[in-house]
Order: sequence, then C-alpha cells, then structure tokens
Amino acid sequence: MQFHFLGKSTLSISEIGFGCMSLGSDDALNARLIHQAVDGGINFFDTADLYDRGQNERTVGKALVGKRSSVIIATKVGNQWREDGSGWDWNPRKAYIIAAVEESLKRLQTDYIDLYQLHGGTIEDPIEDTIAAFETLQQQGKIRYYGISSIRPNVIHEYVNHSHMVSVMMQYSLLDRRPEEYCFPLLEEHRIGVLARGSVAKGLLVNKAATPYLNYTAEAVAIAAAAINELSMPERGPAQTALRFVLQQAAVSSAVVGIRTREQLEDALRATISPALEEAAIAQLQRVVPVNFYDQHRL
Repeated sequence: MQFHFLGKSTLSISEIGFGCMSLGSDDALNARLIHQAVDGGINFFDTADLYDRGQNERTVGKALVGKRSSVIIATKVGNQWREDGSGWDWNPRKAYIIAAVEESLKRLQTDYIDLYQLHGGTIEDPIEDTIAAFETLQQQGKIRYYGISSIRPNVIHEYVNHSHMVSVMMQYSLLDRRPEEYCFPLLEEHRIGVLARGSVAKGLLVNKAATPYLNYTAEAVAIAAAAINELSMPERGPAQTALRFVLQQAAVSSAVVGIRTREQLEDALRATISPALEEAAIAQLQRVVPVNFYDQHRL
C-alpha cells in the first residue's frame, strides 16, 4: 500500500480509501470487513452524517474502537434531516455545522475528526460563514482538517481562494474526466488533495452492461470498457486497470472505493499491488472516448 499526504496536511492516507456508504446494517459484518481493510493497509475511512441517518457513522465508529490512533476518519456535514424523517435540507450555516459535529463525534466514538468535509455546496451559500465554522472547529481541536465534496468548479474556486481546506472529494474516472480541465490544475497549484470517487463508473468500466453515462452513449461506454479490458492482464484485472488510471493522476491523493463485500475489498486492495500503467497506456485510454467537460457551475 502506498500512502500520500493529503494536500498540504499532515494526514498520510492510503491510496485506496474505504468508502463506507455501501455498508449494510450488520455491525459485526461491517466490523469484520473494516478490520480486514485495516489489515490490508487501508487507513482512510470515509463516511457522512447523511448516510443511513447517522447509522453509517455509528457502525464505522463501533468497528474502529481500539484502532483510532492508526486510522484516518473522514466524515461530512451539511445535509440536515427533517424532524419527521421525510428527507433532508441543505444547511451550510455555521450554527448548524458547530452543532452537527457534536453528534458525529458521539456516533463515531471519538473526540476528534481527522477530515471534516462539506457535503456539497452552491455558489449561493454563505461561504464565509461555512468557512468560519470549520476554522472554529479546527481551533477547538474537534477536527484536524477540513475539505469539501463538490463537482462544481465555481464552488471549488471560492474555497480554494478563501479557505484553508486540504481536500476536495470529486468524481473521476475514464468516463468522467471533467475535473481535468480546470479543477485538477487549480488544486495541484494550491496543494489541495483530490479524493476520487466513482473510479469504476458504477461498474460500467468493469462488469456491468453498457448504459448511457453522463454525456456518453451506451456505445461509447462499451468502447471505454473494452479499452480497459484490453489493457488488463492476470496481474491487473479491469477493476485494477480502471483504478490505476485514476491513481496515476498527479492530483489524486486517494481513490475512495465503495466497499460492501470482501470480494470488493480484495478487488480494491489488488490495485495497490498491480503493475502501474505505462504512459503510453494512459494516453491510449485517454483517446478512446472524447474528454468531457463540466457544462454547469463554470467560472
């Protein structure tokens, strides 16, 4: 397992992160899977207060009791559940964030969160107020660092220029290269790490039948999946090839992979020992389908 400092922080995170959103409701099974991940070298676990109305944080916290000093816990905030449970509303205000972190700390059974992330965001938000919340929590020692989870270039731009965030979680894969145009260069310049999600494009690059994805037709998706398969080998299957394409981007600190089963965990871990893609192979993949771009929330 390779480890990278997350942006300009002192957080040394595994190049494969454990995306906890897919975990089920069985605490014992979740704990077994998380412990296997730790044994495999994964130290970065990403959850959110939104997932399963906080139960996801609770099961992750329970599994990591006794392992706290050897793991990096990331969670997210900004989606406030309604009292009647009918859904949630976006709330990036300081007062809510300051209150919400206390509940996350309790569910995670910890007195600090390594990485606290804004779970979305719009350009209309009171961004200064949001940043002030994170800065306050950092000063209080309740969080070590903060970042955002966003695919909106205009929002990312504001946080880059007005905050001390260390990371941006965003979707990136062979079928979603939108961050390459503006976000990756900007984040690299400012030493802000990228946490890449969606690296296998919902399985379309690996084992799922081709269907339209973003601006790509089913035919284009099939072409991309075939290109991944063509470059795969016994030592590096399609899932690992798709992950290597992501991990070998300079801006990416870690690929956060949604894991629910031991097979998915083993697939993700295998990427860490698979042969790297040669530059010619990366270029070959980049040519198979036209690069896409963000068409909304641009600067």
